[in-house]
Amino acid sequence: MKTKKTIKNILMMAIMGFTLMFFTNISFATNTGKVNVETANLRETADEESRILVQLSINDDVEILGESGNWYQVKSNNVTGYVRKDLLTVEDSQKEQKTEETNTVQKEQTTTETNTEENQESQDQSASRIVKEDSKLKIVPTINATDIIEVKKDEEVTVIEEINGWVCIEKETAKGWIRADKLMTKEEKEAQEQAAKEAEKQAQTVQKTMYIAETRVNLRKEPNQESESLAKLTLNTQVDVYSEENGWSRVKVNGTEGYILSSLLSDTKKEEKTTSRGATTSRKAQTPTKTETKTEKKKQETSSNPPVSGKGSTVVETAKKYLGAKYVYGASGPNSFDCSGFTSYVFKLHGVSLSRTAKGQYSNGTAVSRANLQPGDLVMFGPSASGINHVGIYIGGGKIIHAENPSSGVTIDTINSGYYNKNYVGARRVI
Repeated sequence: MKTKKTIKNILMMAIMGFTLMFFTNISFATNTGKVNVETANLRETADEESRILVQLSINDDVEILGESGNWYQVKSNNVTGYVRKDLLTVEDSQKEQKTEETNTVQKEQTTTETNTEENQESQDQSASRIVKEDSKLKIVPTINATDIIEVKKDEEVTVIEEINGWVCIEKETAKGWIRADKLMTKEEKEAQEQAAKEAEKQAQTVQKTMYIAETRVNLRKEPNQESESLAKLTLNTQVDVYSEENGWSRVKVNGTEGYILSSLLSDTKKEEKTTSRGATTSRKAQTPTKTETKTEKKKQETSSNPPVSGKGSTVVETAKKYLGAKYVYGASGPNSFDCSGFTSYVFKLHGVSLSRTAKGQYSNGTAVSRANLQPGDLVMFGPSASGINHVGIYIGGGKIIHAENPSSGVTIDTINSGYYNKNYVGARRVI
């Protein structure tokens, strides 16, 4: 009887020991796991904010080294890190057993975190963004990471995760990382499109009607003096003004849109003038006034053209042979020119060597007053003497021949009105 009792006690102790081991120890029947989602991040530490070492794909095998809370420490292709437990399937279904109390707490924690993650993932997956510009997705969220796939401007993509200014997005069956500043929300896209529509609507609204205020004005393709001339507009031509910026007005005239210097426009029509024997009169007054003061007569005599130099006339005749030649910046003939290249080439044919630039030619020869200009004189233009940027050859009658711009080439223009009148700097006689 005593022996049976002793045996019974031994058996009871063995059962208790086995039970204690069963509920308190973790037993791994295997040390391998398999990724059960399309993409799993292998992180440096057991933390969602930890740096991503590499991305694992579905069915990738990993070696389980240990655990920390809700994370497994694993090894994949010689890279050791941490993966969330719910992203792996351990091949042995009996991989761990704990005490009922510990298991319950663990289950509650896992359920809470899983619900949080599922809610977050559901929220992220329901969010979509619009790509601002053509970009390439990275395999991990770093600038120097490998490119994996390209996304195009205005393409809509699904957001998976956001970390430190990087967004993990899904495109078809691929996932990758892109900088957050290269994406925008649908609301931002709609606001951008609405702003563009408003700007376009504003651009098509006529602000006011104005009139050409000079004898001849270029309607240019772009708002700069070197731009192509679309048309030559005459005094009092009516134009519709849409906008004004940096001294240029965007206008439409006879169905053609272009740009005109705002200073060459007027709110009202100008009284048209005609010139007779150097005296300027109104078309309304067909005959000069009966009384003219001595001062007015002297002014007329001064403004009339002085005697023409024989050499100057020869220079002019040579220059006219190149009317219509192309304007090419930096060219000095014989088939194309820029402004100073044209004057240099023409005078070289007559044995006169000039400086290569318009500003340099202002120091050649001797100064000539505007009232004493003769054919063959060089005439300079610009905002000031120190800012000379153009030169031509005076041909008489208030006109010059010059290489104007790429759209006009070598042409003849007046210097008594418009741009060349307002930007006249001075003249030099070199022959």
